[in-house]
Amino acid sequence: MYVRHLGLHDFRSWAVADLELEPGRMVFVGPNGFGKTNLVEALWYSTTLGSHRVSTDQPLIRAGSSRAVVSTIVVNEGRECAIDLEIAAGRANKARLNRSPVRSTREVVGVLRSVLFAPEDLALVRGDPSERRRYLDDLATMRRPTVAGVRADYDRVLRQRTALLKSLGGSRHRGDASALDTLDVWDSRLAEHGAQLMAARIDLVNQLAPEVEKSYQLLAPASRPASIAYRASIDGLAVADAPDNAGTDREFLEAALLAALAARRNAELERGMCLVGPHRDDLELRLGDQPAKGFASHGESWSFAVALRLASYELLRADGGEPVLLLDDVFAELDTARRQALAGVAESAEQVLITAAVLEDIPAGWDARRVHIDLRDEDAGRVSVVQR
Repeated sequence: MYVRHLGLHDFRSWAVADLELEPGRMVFVGPNGFGKTNLVEALWYSTTLGSHRVSTDQPLIRAGSSRAVVSTIVVNEGRECAIDLEIAAGRANKARLNRSPVRSTREVVGVLRSVLFAPEDLALVRGDPSERRRYLDDLATMRRPTVAGVRADYDRVLRQRTALLKSLGGSRHRGDASALDTLDVWDSRLAEHGAQLMAARIDLVNQLAPEVEKSYQLLAPASRPASIAYRASIDGLAVADAPDNAGTDREFLEAALLAALAARRNAELERGMCLVGPHRDDLELRLGDQPAKGFASHGESWSFAVALRLASYELLRADGGEPVLLLDDVFAELDTARRQALAGVAESAEQVLITAAVLEDIPAGWDARRVHIDLRDEDAGRVSVVQR
């Protein structure tokens, strides 16, 4: 798989971009702040419908514009597919596949499969659980696009149930049984969709775990062994007589979620928030018998972050087809051993797109096409351009 064309309109610092890409290695070179990262960010957005730098879409739209457009042409086993995404301010985004509108932007997920390595990856180890949940959900959705619908259904129910909890604070004191009956309905829906999402995540973690262990050993052979595990907010409240496949058994997970919701109902009503469900789960990262967060050194944290991305790459390769590798200024962050390990993986990739402030950040001996990025003053403000 590779991206043949990338087009941008009013995306970040780019008023217009029209880039013809090709298999092999390509380096976008330019000083920091000139718009290199915006190019790989656009490709990652086409992959996941999200940015690796910000949690909302508004910053992706160039100042003074009402919308941004990201267009890609992806070649997979000789067949081309065009993806057009319109990112709008204050209204729903739109998408087209092969120039035809689709009902939901989620339908484009899975067309482009890529793995991104970026300085922000350190947050996978040192950041909040939300960073690790997003890592799991993005990868699960890339491998199985139907997970996108599961995520959307769960998020919708979570929002509605949370709004109900906030409005029901005094209902139990007033004896309003009908309001609490309504909460029972939303408990059932949350448990149903939550069990589906948890099952998808846990199945993914089971497959990721050996790959993470191997990748970390490659990156840091003298360090403690790395391991990952799924940590659910229903731990300690599981249903008795759990089956051997409890982690991926939807009926078991649904029952466990319902039991946990019942046990925490008073606390939820008092606080006006949902305290149980996959939105509160975490991916536990450990080095030896200690959690990586708070105990790993800077080098160990980087090794773990890179190992998580390498494991993603190996799973996507095992599914069939080479994912596109996006390396956003990551070589500048790594020491020699980690650079060499990452470079070794990139050697076999069908397409590698790299950003670098200076060419010295690229591994010696790499044969790569260079695209120089500049920043110019125009009537519309400072915009990124490709040097000709």
